[in-house]
Amino acid sequence: MAEPIEVSESVSLDRETVDGVDVALVIVNNPPVNALSWHVRQGLFEAMTQATDSGAQAIVVVCEGRTFIAGADISEFGGGAPNAASLQDVQSAMEDAPVPVIAAIHGTALGGGLEVALCAHYRVSVASAKFGLPEVNLGLLPGAGGTQRLPRLVGVPKALEMMTTGRHIGSAEAREGGLVDDVVEGDTDALRGAALAFAAKAVNDAMPRVRVRDRNELVEAHKGDERIFADFRKSIARKTRGFLAPEYNIQCIEAAANQPFEEGLKTEGKLFMELMTGPQSAAQRYYFFAERAANKIPDIPKDTPLIDVKHVGVLGAGTMGGGIAMNFANVGIPVTIVERDQASLDKGLAVVRKNYERSRSTTAEQVEERMGLITGSTSKQDFADCDMVIEAVFEDMDLKKSIFKELDEICKPGALLASNTSALDVNEIAAVTSRPESVIGMHFFSPANVMKLLENVRGDKSSDTVVATTMAIGKKIGKVSTMVGVCPGFVGNRMLFMRGAEAERMLLEGATPAQVDKVLFDFGFPMGPFSMSDLAGLDIGWKEEQSSSSTIREVLCENGRRGQKNGMGYYTYDPETRAATPDAEVEQLIKNFAIGKGIEQREVSDQEVLERCLYPMINEGAKILEEKIAIRGSDIDVVWVNGYGWPVYRGGPMHWADSVGLAEIASKIEEYSASLGGKHWDLSPLLKSLAESGGQLQTYTS
Repeated sequence: MAEPIEVSESVSLDRETVDGVDVALVIVNNPPVNALSWHVRQGLFEAMTQATDSGAQAIVVVCEGRTFIAGADISEFGGGAPNAASLQDVQSAMEDAPVPVIAAIHGTALGGGLEVALCAHYRVSVASAKFGLPEVNLGLLPGAGGTQRLPRLVGVPKALEMMTTGRHIGSAEAREGGLVDDVVEGDTDALRGAALAFAAKAVNDAMPRVRVRDRNELVEAHKGDERIFADFRKSIARKTRGFLAPEYNIQCIEAAANQPFEEGLKTEGKLFMELMTGPQSAAQRYYFFAERAANKIPDIPKDTPLIDVKHVGVLGAGTMGGGIAMNFANVGIPVTIVERDQASLDKGLAVVRKNYERSRSTTAEQVEERMGLITGSTSKQDFADCDMVIEAVFEDMDLKKSIFKELDEICKPGALLASNTSALDVNEIAAVTSRPESVIGMHFFSPANVMKLLENVRGDKSSDTVVATTMAIGKKIGKVSTMVGVCPGFVGNRMLFMRGAEAERMLLEGATPAQVDKVLFDFGFPMGPFSMSDLAGLDIGWKEEQSSSSTIREVLCENGRRGQKNGMGYYTYDPETRAATPDAEVEQLIKNFAIGKGIEQREVSDQEVLERCLYPMINEGAKILEEKIAIRGSDIDVVWVNGYGWPVYRGGPMHWADSVGLAEIASKIEEYSASLGGKHWDLSPLLKSLAESGGQLQTYTS
């Protein structure tokens, strides 16, 4: 057998004879994920021509490595790739080929990869393969015919769901929906053999070479059907609020139903370019890389030895502790969870079980399996054999220090000791132990079994092994991890304090809770600060006997307003729907409080609300970078997108500040500093310097 012919640096051409049929194998090998780099596209285009010119009776497109073509090469977006065949050139060569073309799929066929597969006449996959068009997650839509071809294969309802969520589907679902023609058990060798056999059968049985673009029956079933699209828009409105890409994807599928294929492609191309050149996709593509960069700690060598975490201890079975335990049980790591008494332990474990049972993604068998990995105890001595212990008790420094003294005596040498503190000094906690190098902060966000962010806090003496292990374990339990330094509030809460201070100050000046919340909601946050306070409970940390009417929150609590829990907080709440309504009584309480402080109320514009809520955060973020608390500006964005609901289509506070213009923001901060005063309005020297030099916060590395 002749050696495969190299067509390009990543594509080769081989031949096999199966059941008397001469089959050309077009082989892609572009590690690590066979992205559609320029040389892959050029190689595919030339290989298709060479295969047919040399007399092949069928063509199989197959990939080396761990996956089929996973998608576009994002590094080429917005850049100048060499003059090579376009993706559309490759697709035309495939679907217009004079012989059957079969795509052999393993791993993932995503985005541009699936768009390539959709141009084969048939698709064969291994059982473990995944399929999807996830462009929406980058603020885009499939721009190479995917919006027009997918609904022609799987139907309009399925295409709407897949494209607006970016969800990956498995081979069984793909086969049932008509996306693939055959599924084979086994590895890539089995796949290659099955695809070759399918190709031979296609030739010997004279199977039709039907192009997906010509299959109109499924889309014509919804021609002129406005209701299906209106109902779908309504069903996703809350989840996709503020995002352009889901709506543009829907418009493209509408075009598939109502326009000829070529016209639909024009609609797709127009909308794709609007997204591609717009700020939302730029922000989402930026964030894609920011999240991956956050896991890299520059001064930690890649070969740093890790602690083998086989057993985890969690102190505290409350909402936070129970949620933390679930993260480890979910990935098969046994957990010992300790509470102060049996009643509290039983209550906490019951909540964990309830959380599992009401999860749609967890089967009854998995509930029992995961609960079986969680062992309850009322004795800290049961932490003796744990490789990692995470403390999740109240935010009280004296309590935490006493706990870490105990853990220091109980836990085995080399065990990692972590505090779930959200704001306290990790160095002070570590100092009470004989092994400060083993201590680190692991700030989970509530609910810990749901929220993606893990804000790890590196103490001055935290060892490289402890730092590396913390990041690795975060990845293992499915978190988006960042590593930050020690300061009050770390990154996320430190910036949040600045926003909160100005939001409350503006209430005294004449803004209403509803106005402030609406401005931030319209910006893209899930809710504003006062709605959030009502949800959490205004009486958290409030003690009636010590209350002195010194803050608006204290005044509200003194007037029996606790938040959503009793239907009255900054808003009043409908007992059935939980819908919030602004309350004139609250506005009068605030006005009276302001009068008592000698503050004259006035009309505050929405633009001022936005600037005074967000600009102090930007300023504080710059100070955090100056102090080397965050490694990168982009890490701050990762914290805020995952932990605080900053809309990803605005990239994060540092990216957003750059898009507004640092010179403009610095100038405004100086104006507010002069008129309002307050340390949080002191302009960051770094922000000032970057504004003057044309630098960026999002790319700054401390």
